[in-house]
Amino acid sequence: MRRVQPERIVVVGAGLAGLRTVEELRSGGYRGDLTLVGAENRPPYDRPPLSKQVLAGVVDDTTLRTDHDSLAATIRLGETAVSLDDRVVRTDRAEHPFDALVIATGARPVALPGGGPQRFLRTLDDALSLRRLLVPGARLAVVGAGWIGAELATAAVGRGCQVTVVEAGPAPLAGPVGAEVGAITAGWYAQAGVELRLGQAVRSVEDGGLSLADGGWLPADLVVAAVGVRPEVGWLAGSGLTVADGIEVDAYLRTALPGVYAVGDCAAFWSGRFGRRMRPEHWDVALRAPAVLAANLLGGQERYDPVPYFWSEQFGRMLQYVGDHRGADRMIWRGSPGPVGGRERWAACWLAGDRLVALLAVGLPRDITQARRVIESGAAVDQALLADPDRPVRDAARG
Repeated sequence: MRRVQPERIVVVGAGLAGLRTVEELRSGGYRGDLTLVGAENRPPYDRPPLSKQVLAGVVDDTTLRTDHDSLAATIRLGETAVSLDDRVVRTDRAEHPFDALVIATGARPVALPGGGPQRFLRTLDDALSLRRLLVPGARLAVVGAGWIGAELATAAVGRGCQVTVVEAGPAPLAGPVGAEVGAITAGWYAQAGVELRLGQAVRSVEDGGLSLADGGWLPADLVVAAVGVRPEVGWLAGSGLTVADGIEVDAYLRTALPGVYAVGDCAAFWSGRFGRRMRPEHWDVALRAPAVLAANLLGGQERYDPVPYFWSEQFGRMLQYVGDHRGADRMIWRGSPGPVGGRERWAACWLAGDRLVALLAVGLPRDITQARRVIESGAAVDQALLADPDRPVRDAARG
């Protein structure tokens, strides 16, 4: 027997994940009432270009192109969700009853302590506002040498700013990829004219700069916090949902409440492939997961268990990462890290037992494509062949 489809679906969160959910529901044949609620006054837009093309001045608008008329959805922008109770989403402006709910509220940046002015790079308005301040000679302090911090520093130094990046860890990207791999990127900062201070914690943001944990002072005209994000889930207190590091959903993207789903940066899904709950804050998730969610909401039984993918552009280099290395027991280099013949072309490979579980590549897009397929297959790999940069990654897979 075909399951009865919900008459009213509300999607809270009008970013890429929310918009893609609406699109997938309509393309999947849903003809009921659809409401898309977003906290920002802007229509849905793409986030990856914010730290790249927008800050660099290449583009001013990253609005996602879609035929809103064909979606036949009620789009409510500038509304902030404040509670979920008794099959009703309450915002600061209205109440939205539903038969099914999709939560796609994303994440918010983590603020630094202190009363001084600090900025973030999360929204299009953030990017446009920052760009106006990134003028030649401006002293910029970026706190955090992760993906966003590195991309922000890249754009700022390109606009003539005096840039200092302060990082509490032992190396750039130490959190995302580990200190051994992240250390390879440290030299890129100096080459670009960016001062990098490692092992340096910030005590507080003050007027005119940063008070450092060791008692030092870093003067700055502009401070940007790039120390990570947290799921935007505070409005769900008392809702009955299980919320830890994000809204916990199963392999079908269902929450603990019947008819309530979550997707994107706010959702922590169970991965059978990697044997843990995951919440990758990546564009690829927001793009692809809604197809699975929409199919399941309309009666399907599709599992969402991807091999995560992410990319970053920093200091003239393209970094791509595929998989999840947290369960790895060793790492091997593929090629020699650092420039060879004036170009950087190397990869770091993580293995759990005899299986490839993650790969970070610099300047090797083919390796990323093949590594994703090898990880998806779960095949054992030959370590010697994997380490040989002259052999395709796929050749390392056994059987």
